[in-house]
Amino acid sequence: MNKQCGDTGVRVRFAPSPTGYMHIGNARTALFNWFFAKKHNGTFIVRIEDTDRERSKEEYTQAMLEDLNWLQLPWNEGPDIGGEYGPYTQSMRSQLYTTHFETLKSKGHIYPCFCQPDELDFRRKEAMKNGTAPKYDNRCRDLTEKDIQEKTDLGIKPSWRFKVPERIVRVDDIIRGTVEFDTSIMGDFVIMKSGGIPTFHFAVCIDDGLMKISHVIRGEDHLSNTPKHVLLFEALGYPLPLFAHMPMIMGPDGQRLSKRHGVTSVSEFRELGYLPEALKNYLALLGWAPKDNKEIMGIDEMVDEFSLECVNKSASIFDYTKLNWVNANYLRNTDCGRITDLAMPYLARAGLIKENVDECQMEEITKIVQLVLPYLRCLSEVSEHVEKILNDTIVLGPEEKEIVKDSAILFQEFISGLGSEECGVDYDWKAYFSAVMKKTGLKGKQFYMPLRIAITGSAHGPELIDVINILGKIRCCARVGNILEQIQ
Repeated sequence: MNKQCGDTGVRVRFAPSPTGYMHIGNARTALFNWFFAKKHNGTFIVRIEDTDRERSKEEYTQAMLEDLNWLQLPWNEGPDIGGEYGPYTQSMRSQLYTTHFETLKSKGHIYPCFCQPDELDFRRKEAMKNGTAPKYDNRCRDLTEKDIQEKTDLGIKPSWRFKVPERIVRVDDIIRGTVEFDTSIMGDFVIMKSGGIPTFHFAVCIDDGLMKISHVIRGEDHLSNTPKHVLLFEALGYPLPLFAHMPMIMGPDGQRLSKRHGVTSVSEFRELGYLPEALKNYLALLGWAPKDNKEIMGIDEMVDEFSLECVNKSASIFDYTKLNWVNANYLRNTDCGRITDLAMPYLARAGLIKENVDECQMEEITKIVQLVLPYLRCLSEVSEHVEKILNDTIVLGPEEKEIVKDSAILFQEFISGLGSEECGVDYDWKAYFSAVMKKTGLKGKQFYMPLRIAITGSAHGPELIDVINILGKIRCCARVGNILEQIQ
């Protein structure tokens, strides 16, 4: 651990920009930071980086905090609970940035740049056309006081650039090993925009320094920013944190995961009915694996096993099929009462239940949910399966009609042998099925598949006897009779 870490212990931060809803990649970053803090009895900090004033929105900040709460990743310091090193929202830390800006200015580390965006864009394109690095050419670095005054008198507001010294910056990354950067290809970079807004690079280094961050655990896309941050830490006089850059998350096609691949935000996975513990379990496996390659793990087990040194360098592929498998596993092994409670909003939206469900109805719904649970990948699918059991008006599709078209005798025998009285839950349906099979000469799929279609509208699903016990004999006979009329 570095000197700073030794003084204050492990302090890590999750620092999202509230310019949209939390991407699954951000969620994994939060998870790995939380794992690391939890394992080392450290401090997990949430910090909102809203230097992009135009795109940042309060609704996104609140949504991110809600997502973190839903994922059950509690933080020790943050915008909603405060802490010793707050405030924890960058837009509220302007005075701190101004003070550090003046410090760098007095030490001669920065200078005003009067180049306009269109000029910079033109030079960048020209450099790329000529096959050279599209870096800033430092032309404003040596402006005289007279030059600066003339441009200021013209009303041109400068941005401020950091003077990058020519050297090799070495970073000992916990995940990627030693990485070297040649600053001669960087060019001087902006730390303060012309409107007085600090850039990401400037603000993040000040915040990490003041908040005594011991480890910066973030995505590989920030690796190229690291030499700038190292130089700023040194110029500001703050100890360097240790860096760990995680591999990117890619879609099945090997391209960076985006909406074209499907659902990508935590809120969308939440809406679809994924369990938070299942999503955390799957995210943990993206770029990291326990020593025994176990795939289903409890949160405490993951914390105990977690190690930054064991995080892969190569990119991870987001496999929706694997996520569904993990979630289905959690659904099957979670208390049915909790699953039923979580399923209720989906059933209500589908019009399958009313808002106020009495005790008797709740008992029936719980039994049905338990019955269809093995067929669910996520809770948003529950309505489709429950409807097959609750819907008494069954309309068959072409495939189902083809299967039942010659089943009139089977349906007649099934109905006629039962009588008009309701059967109790202890009724011996297996014996009754055997008797009907004997009379009709049908067995196996020829018996069960048409009967299942007549009762549920589907050729596949839960154990037929379990469905009949929930619906009762009278409802089942009415459904079979309805299909019998259709095929006759």
